[in-house]
Amino acid sequence: MRALCVNRARPIEDHPLAMVELPTPIPGPRELRLRVLACGLCRTDLHIIEGDLPLPTLPVVPGHQIVGVVDQVGEGVARFHVGDRLGVPWLYSTCGRCAFCHRDQENLCDTARFTGYHVNGGYAECVVVQEAFAYPLPSGISTTNAAPLLCAGVIGFRALRLSEIRPGERLGLYGFGGSAHIAIQVAAYWGCEVYVFTRSETHRALARQLGACWVGQAEDDPPGLLDSAVIFAPAGRLVLQALRVLRKGGTISLAGITMSPIPELDYALLYQERIVRSVANSTRQDVRDLLRLAVEIPIRTEVRTFPLEEANHALQLLKQSRFSGSGVLTIS
Repeated sequence: MRALCVNRARPIEDHPLAMVELPTPIPGPRELRLRVLACGLCRTDLHIIEGDLPLPTLPVVPGHQIVGVVDQVGEGVARFHVGDRLGVPWLYSTCGRCAFCHRDQENLCDTARFTGYHVNGGYAECVVVQEAFAYPLPSGISTTNAAPLLCAGVIGFRALRLSEIRPGERLGLYGFGGSAHIAIQVAAYWGCEVYVFTRSETHRALARQLGACWVGQAEDDPPGLLDSAVIFAPAGRLVLQALRVLRKGGTISLAGITMSPIPELDYALLYQERIVRSVANSTRQDVRDLLRLAVEIPIRTEVRTFPLEEANHALQLLKQSRFSGSGVLTIS
C-alpha cells in the first residue's frame, strides 16, 4: 500500500513526508482493517513531523483523524462488518487496568498509545485499528466533513467541558483554527455568548458567520468579563491575556498538546479562585458524545481538501494558518 512516512524529524518546509510502499497490514484478533478514504490534518501532526514531540518510533505514518471503510476483520470482531464506514481518532488504545482507566480518565492512561504516533496512522491507503477504539459515523455527515470531528472536534468539545462553561455564559476562544470553528458551534448551540480573539481577518469573518457576538485581538477588551475561556493557539502569553478579562472563579482550558512558555504572571491575575487547566487527549465517551451532537446541532465543518501526495504542501499551509477551518487529505 502507499503511505507517507516520517523517517526523521525535520521542518515541514523540508518536505519530510516521503511516499513509500508498505506491506498492507493484516488485522489481528479484535482488530479491523480500514481502507482509508480521508484523513484530517492536525497541528499535532506538525508537532510529530517536526520533532516538537519526542518520537517513540520511526519511521511512522502520521494521521489520526481517519475515515475509512472496513475491508477486513480479525478473529473475534463482533461490532462491525466489512463495508461499515468508521472513524479512528487520536486515542488508539489504553490498558484498561491502571487507576486512570478505572476512574473514567482513560485519556491519562499510563500506557496509552496514539494513532499516527505510536502506531501507523491515516496518511496511507489502509490502517488497522482495535475494534473497541473505532466509531460508526452518522450517515448524514460526509466523509470529508466527518474527518475533522475526530480530533479537532473532540478536543474542542473536551476543552469546552473542562472550561466549565454553562448555557448563557460568556465564553472566550483564543485562536480560531480547525478546532475552534467546531467548538463555537457547540457553544452557540448551548446558548453561550462567544467572543473570539484572533489576528486573522479571514478567521474573524468565519467566526462571525458561525455565531460569534464579538471578535477582536487578544489585547482588546471584550464587552464584558469572560466566565470561561479556551486557548487553542499554542502561545503561552495568551494565558495572561485571558486571565486579564476572566471573572472571579472563572476557568481557562488549554486545548493544545504543546505551548510556548507561559510568562511570569502577577498573582493578582490568578487570585480569586481563577483556574487554568490543560486538556490532554480525549476519552472514547468524548468521541461518542461529540458525534451525537454533530448530528443534533448539526455541526458544519469547513474543509479544504488535498490529495495524499500534497500532504507536505498542505501542512505548510496549515502551519502558516493559510486556510480557514480544517484541511483534509483524500485517499482513493
